[in-house]
Amino acid sequence: MVFPAPVPEIPVANVDEAVGYYVGCLGFTSDWGGSAGGIAGISRGDCRLFLTSKAFREGYGNQSPALFWLNLGSREEVDELFAEWSQRGALIPSPPEDKPWLLREFTVSDHDGNLIRVFFDFHAAVNITGDAKQSKTPAP
Repeated sequence: MVFPAPVPEIPVANVDEAVGYYVGCLGFTSDWGGSAGGIAGISRGDCRLFLTSKAFREGYGNQSPALFWLNLGSREEVDELFAEWSQRGALIPSPPEDKPWLLREFTVSDHDGNLIRVFFDFHAAVNITGDAKQSKTPAP
């Protein structure tokens, strides 16, 4: 059995306002739902999210803020998405940076304090010999 990609449930105060932010600033598509039902499905490429109201989540125990990671295919894709989301007015608390744990990443927030950490894992591009680490390709 092959597991499908997970669909995170993102807790929000107002489903319709959150959909507006994810569509307008992050380039997602509104697929279905809204505030009336307390849940909306949005997507961009293979990434799917459920945005849910407090009333919808009652009884499940999940609360804001949530954090999830988006794994992109290259450093360049991380930088391109950062530039796109910056131009659209997204809330970006940290710009792209190569981290000591060998991820190039940046963080974006929504109006409810939920976080998306966008990253590229460049472990495969690093040679490890003893304690020394040397990149095969220089960081931009």
